[in-house]
Amino acid sequence: MFIDFENMDPTEVYHILTQTVVPRPVAWVLSENPDGDYNLAPFSFFTPITSNPPLLMFSVGRKPTDNAFKDTRVNIEARKDFVVHIAHRELASAMTATSRTLPHGESELADLGLELTPMQGSRLPRLKDCHVAFACELYDIKEIGAAPQTLLFGLVKGVYVADQAAHYDDKDRLKIDGAAADPIGRLGGSEYVTFGDILKVPRPS
Repeated sequence: MFIDFENMDPTEVYHILTQTVVPRPVAWVLSENPDGDYNLAPFSFFTPITSNPPLLMFSVGRKPTDNAFKDTRVNIEARKDFVVHIAHRELASAMTATSRTLPHGESELADLGLELTPMQGSRLPRLKDCHVAFACELYDIKEIGAAPQTLLFGLVKGVYVADQAAHYDDKDRLKIDGAAADPIGRLGGSEYVTFGDILKVPRPS
């Protein structure tokens, strides 16, 4: 089957893309609200893009109720720093719950009872139970498309990795254990995938 996007509605295109570009990592982004508490929201149009400088990028749409900018974009543009988490399977329900649209400045954390802890390299905290968290500051914002979507580029200042997921190998190289980090990935609709078998394929010399 060939699916022609030329005359397809953007909503239909979205559903096709999100069911075929799978699995996708999810950026669970903590930013600071105007009153000093925190917004938390997931974004699955997300990827690392460069290592020099170390940049992450995620795409933020508009609020479905009034087409206004989402709080994540507003907060980051105003205060510049944010923390990107990678959730594991035990946090899948909480992460999905934070996708709800709330009034600007209302915190998802209060409803879900998620615990925060200081984040080295950032003035903002991180989620205590997440195995991976990136301390970021705003690098650039781009608007793209007819909607438009906001592309947020974050400069990574450092990354927290839970002790059980980080170790040094026999050549003293830092190794992140994907199975111990246990990240979840986004599929289409309400489906996620958990970390499964590890397939090792040597790179060509």
